[in-house]
Amino acid sequence: MTGSSTHGVKTVLHPVSDLAAAKAVYAALLGVQPQTDSSYYVGFEAAGQQIGLIPAGGPQGLTSPVTYWHVPDIAAKLAELTAAGATVQQAAHDVGGGRLVATVTDLDGNLLGLLQDS
Repeated sequence: MTGSSTHGVKTVLHPVSDLAAAKAVYAALLGVQPQTDSSYYVGFEAAGQQIGLIPAGGPQGLTSPVTYWHVPDIAAKLAELTAAGATVQQAAHDVGGGRLVATVTDLDGNLLGLLQDS
């Protein structure tokens, strides 16, 4: 198979109903304090993973955790995935600092995230 590669799953976003309570639980689980702590996103880095807490599912309307596959070329990976039958749910867009994210669903409706850092 010849396609663009991935750098693996390095980011997982979790929708939470109570950000303060979830922050305490994830800090205890991961053994670290958040690197980013705001009213709309709390982010931890542990063992090379980015763990994000999104209150009320955020603007994406997340209802379950979403894994983000880090890719070197998000446009190429989106093209490969749609050619294979995936459906774009959220087109690639900049979320700050040149970071691009997108989501697709697989044939069973599972949500897959893609992330490209500049």
